[in-house]
This record gives sequence, C-alpha cells and structure tokens, in this order.
Amino acid sequence: MRALLKKAEPGATLTELNAPEPGPGEALLRVMACSVCGTDLHLYRWDAWARGRVHPPLVFGHEMSGQVVALGPGAEGVKVGDHVSAETHLSCGHCLQCRTGRRHICQKLRIVGVDAPGIFSEYAVLPTENLWVNDQNLPWEIATLQEPFGNAVYTVMDGPGVSGKTVLITGCGPIGLMAILVARACGASLIIASDPSPRRLELARRLGADLALDPREDSVVKSVMDATRGDGADALLEFSGNTSALRQGLQALTYGGQANLLGIPESRVELDLAQEVIFKAVTLRGITGRRVFETWYQVRELVVSGRVDLRPLISHQVPIGRYQEVFEAALHGEAIKPVLFPQER
Repeated sequence: MRALLKKAEPGATLTELNAPEPGPGEALLRVMACSVCGTDLHLYRWDAWARGRVHPPLVFGHEMSGQVVALGPGAEGVKVGDHVSAETHLSCGHCLQCRTGRRHICQKLRIVGVDAPGIFSEYAVLPTENLWVNDQNLPWEIATLQEPFGNAVYTVMDGPGVSGKTVLITGCGPIGLMAILVARACGASLIIASDPSPRRLELARRLGADLALDPREDSVVKSVMDATRGDGADALLEFSGNTSALRQGLQALTYGGQANLLGIPESRVELDLAQEVIFKAVTLRGITGRRVFETWYQVRELVVSGRVDLRPLISHQVPIGRYQEVFEAALHGEAIKPVLFPQER
C-alpha cells in the first residue's frame, strides 16, 4: 500500500509499505478520506514538540473515514462493509478515568498517528472499540471531519451551554469556525468571532458570526461590551492558544461567565487571576479531545440532521499523492480543512 511516512526531518515521504493485518479485536480499514489537522502540521514541520513526542519512522495522520474490509480474531461491534470513522484517542481501559467513563482523559492516553501508526495510507488497522459506524450515505469527505468537529461540539456544549447566550469565539482556525456552526445550531443569541486573518473572518461571517473582529484593528473588549450593552459575553470559547486572545476574552466575559479553553499556548501564560477570574467568579474549563462516545452521538445528530453543514470548511480535496501542496497551503494559511483521498491516483 501507499502511505505517508514521517521521518526524523521536515516534510513527509510517500512510500510503499506492506498493508497491515488486523490483530485480536482489530479491524482492517480501506481508508477512503483523511483530513489534515494542526497536529499533522507540527509533525510535517518537525518542530520542537514533534521532535520531543514522536518516534519515527511513523505513518502519521488521525482523522479518517473508510470501510471495514477484514476483522481480526474476537473483533466485535462492526462488520465487513461498514462505513466508519475513528475515535483515535487510544485509552488503557484500566485507569481511574477510564473506569469512571472519562476515556478521553486516560492517564496513559495514546494518539493514533502520533504515538501509534496513523491513517495517511491506503489501509490502516484500528481497534474496533474505537470505530464509529457512519450512515452509508454520508460522504467520505464529511465523515472524516467528524472527529475534529467533535472538538468544537465538546467545547461549545460542555457546561451550561450557549442557548440564548452571547458567545465570544477567539481563534477562527478550523475548530473555531466549526464552533460558530455549533453555537448557531445550539441557539446562541449573539456570536462574536475574533481572528487576525481577513480570510478566516470572512468565512466566520458566512458561517454565522454576527460580529467578526480583527484584534490588530479592533478593540475586542470594547466591541464585545458595546454589543452586549456593557454586560460582556456569557461564554468565551478559546481556540487560538494566543495569550493576548485569552486575556481579551476573559476581560470581555460577564461576571459569572464561563470560559472553555481548547487552544494550546506555545508557552506558559500569565493571568491576573484576581481581576480576570476570581473577582468575576468566572468558571474555567479545560477541554481536550471529545467525550467517548457521548460527543459522537451529538456530532451525528448535528451532521446527519443537516443542522450543521461542514462543506464550506473543506478547502482542498486531492489525491494523497498531492500531499505536499496541501501541507504547504496549510502552513501558509491558504487552507482551512484539506482532505486527502488515499485510494485516488
């Protein structure tokens, strides 16, 4: 099979490898579509985080949709021919978090395509307990977006929720843009988005943001206060990992507001906890991954019902052989959510 291999250097190599065989409790999948995320860009750049985490050579990538073509001994929950996507957080099943229904924060969590072989390939093997069976009519390119979309769904829905509330979304990358769709579908009364990219702000408006702010030109805090009659936003959904964006978001929150944080800062963040959190009685929530499989049920209802349309987020659809142009476009901010097709030549 053809596979995109990560070596101990910048870039990636499309090469020929032996197709894997499913072991006990595993399924062999024909990968029909796979999407590129920020983690993949870290590996492609081979930055400090990637060098400290990944042990190449490794097939990378983790967002996928495909078809079950074979089952290993004892494999249950799916059958040959099923269309599936994958929850690619591999949990141990034995730690406190796993045994109390919180597999997404397993103490020994491994990630497909980072700590285990990934899915940028024509075939892949995954545990059947990590597979999500899709509607046969769901297009491959939409099905592969369900895992990252789950990050947005979890961020928006965790806690009191956003129905009838004013929401500030900082960072309009793919997940932040998806969060606009979720917040709109969940009945947010006012959605304000902030990002320094004009292209992303324009897409944010198209997807349902009522107000799109460029923090280089607009005062985010003043704009939020003006739009909320001086009360501030009820909820902050932070996707950028940018320190300034986080602080602006906290300052723009109303007293007693909630802040759900998914964005990963590149370094330590200094906050004025007294003024920005404690005296305002703000609730901070760290968000990681998706609740397994609670979030997937929520994703399915939003996508299959048509309440959310993910198609505007797909910026590229190309055969996997054209991976270089896709990764370079993403690195230069010219791609939102690229999709690769391993089976196409």
